[in-house]
Amino acid sequence: MDDNKKECGCSFRKEGKYCISGIRLFRDLPMEIQGQLIGRAVHTQHARGSYLVSNGDEIRSALIIRKGKVKISRTEATGDEHILDVLHDGQAVWHGIFLEDHTYHYDVICLTDVKLCEIPRQELLAVFKENPQVTMNLIGMLSTELDEAEEKVLILSIREPGKRVAEFLLYRDRRCLGGEISLKLEDIAASVNLRVETVSRHIAEFVREGLIERTGRGRLRVKDRDGLLGISEEQN
Repeated sequence: MDDNKKECGCSFRKEGKYCISGIRLFRDLPMEIQGQLIGRAVHTQHARGSYLVSNGDEIRSALIIRKGKVKISRTEATGDEHILDVLHDGQAVWHGIFLEDHTYHYDVICLTDVKLCEIPRQELLAVFKENPQVTMNLIGMLSTELDEAEEKVLILSIREPGKRVAEFLLYRDRRCLGGEISLKLEDIAASVNLRVETVSRHIAEFVREGLIERTGRGRLRVKDRDGLLGISEEQN
């Protein structure tokens, strides 16, 4: 076993849950089944900037983020990067794991040091076959993620850059952990298909207007959600 891999030593937390208990795909499973999955999992650690997976890799495991933050992105032949999503503690990378062509069609890159709990694909397939309720969970997850994907498409369809940035900040604010949006300007720009200079200019405007604040390098906090919403509604 690699040095960065250890058998998963997850034990019940004080509230009686496993590290996968808060994830929609697993949370309705009986605790004994959750325990079986955890018993076959491994813990891995990865440094900031490293690739968890690359486009074209075989999907071997569901990747549960125990600690840290990753970005899911795709790089075009031109070298332009498009960020599809940013995930953090308690979220999972599992898309495509149940498909016959179970390969990644994107890269997953660590934005911070990351700790994972990896559950093998074959174990998940066995659980799905034996537990129909998990299939219902999956359908619910796909419906939610379809709504989120439609929201992203709507954001990218906005022609006015200021409105697009405002809408994206509101979107990330609803999904962020700990009340902060932890993304560099270049990551925001790659997420909304705008130039870094354009994003920087609008971020600076929002800071001056008291709508958001900078809480550190690459960290923003929304102070006035109604104000940002007003910008997104007023600009055309």
